[in-house]
Amino acid sequence: MDAVQVSFNRRKSKMNIAIVYILISVLSGALGQILLKKGMSGMGPLTLSVDQIGHILWQIGTNPYVVIGLSIYVGGTVFWLTALSRVDLSFAYPFASLSYVIMLIAAWQLFNESISPLRVLGTVVVGIGVFLISRS
Repeated sequence: MDAVQVSFNRRKSKMNIAIVYILISVLSGALGQILLKKGMSGMGPLTLSVDQIGHILWQIGTNPYVVIGLSIYVGGTVFWLTALSRVDLSFAYPFASLSYVIMLIAAWQLFNESISPLRVLGTVVVGIGVFLISRS
């Protein structure tokens, strides 16, 4: 194998690993957000006020869904940072938009949210954009 082929194979392997890291990060971020939503939905609508901030922070900080959601989100950030050490930000960042697709499905399936056709179309457009960038 010549030096050009070896260099190409290393670059391709580096890129493939980075994509795996990015996808783990996106999935972790999405799962974290889903758990955060689950935890916060159980608390009902909150309003921040000076006299209630301590109580609200205590409620948030002791909610297991919130704590686990934040932990998973932080874990995903470690994979994101690792991916950024391997690829250009302009390549990696559009993949974060895949969380839109995951969130749309999760909102519909897990939280029974009404999803308009316009939201679906917008999410499809984002997905197409990510696909095009991944091909570059």
